[in-house]
Amino acid sequence: MFFNEIHTRIRYVFLIVIIVLIIAIARVFYIQVFSYEKLSTLAESLWSRELPISADRGEIVDRNGEVLATNITTTSLVVIPNQIVDKEDAAKKISEILGSDYEDMLKHLSKKTSIERVHPEGRGLDYETAEAIDALKIDGVYLVKESKRYYPYDTMLSHVLGYVGIDNQGLSGLELYYNDYLTGEDGSIKYFSDGKGHKLELAEIYESPTSGITLELTIDINLQMAVENELDNAIAKYDADSAIAIAMDPNTGEVLAMASRPNFNSNDYQSYSTEVINRNLPIWMTFEPGSTFKHVPTIQ
Repeated sequence: MFFNEIHTRIRYVFLIVIIVLIIAIARVFYIQVFSYEKLSTLAESLWSRELPISADRGEIVDRNGEVLATNITTTSLVVIPNQIVDKEDAAKKISEILGSDYEDMLKHLSKKTSIERVHPEGRGLDYETAEAIDALKIDGVYLVKESKRYYPYDTMLSHVLGYVGIDNQGLSGLELYYNDYLTGEDGSIKYFSDGKGHKLELAEIYESPTSGITLELTIDINLQMAVENELDNAIAKYDADSAIAIAMDPNTGEVLAMASRPNFNSNDYQSYSTEVINRNLPIWMTFEPGSTFKHVPTIQ
């Protein structure tokens, strides 16, 4: 009787152990098979970091392929605060090179973030400034490639093309209207760090950026230059407050040239008033219909 009770208890204990093992195995199986991707992503986010690489915006060209808006490569400063050992010394040296405030730079280097972009003083650095920072060889201080918009013809076709902001986003004109097409997909350099943010000696992963789509216009740059030149002559001769001109193909309705005065330089739009840079007069301005309704004869 006594031994039967012991055997029964052993069987119960053994059964409970078996059930617990089955539950544990089932749980491990569920994690490994069904939750693997989610947990792997969470784990990777804890020990992987990315240095951004900006994508080039798509170019804008005229009907003959002449480039009207393109990109130039610049360098920007990013820091990983946890990797910088002597933040005060680093802030002093970098602020001296950039000509910026020491306290502001120290705030950048002391932020509790995985990666900090030094903005705006660390954006679009020239070659000499980037070389000086690189020569410091400070752990946690990185220089990354950025793409900057450039308009080879300066003021020409400025209202039609528009301009982009410091983050390469379209803010006016065609740059804004077709921003989703012109914007590329940024790349990155992925590296791995420990729990304190210190870089591990593991191979980096490079993900190349994808450029935006090239936009081809109906504009003919040679005709555009002629129109712009005539507008300048008219303004100089009549001392007019404004002037507009549109050249179109009467057979197709294609706009071959469009210009107005006052205009601006898309490479330096910050130097102009909002009224000038945001008003494409041939479209925005109201004027008497007059000759716009006259028949335009064509020679067949």
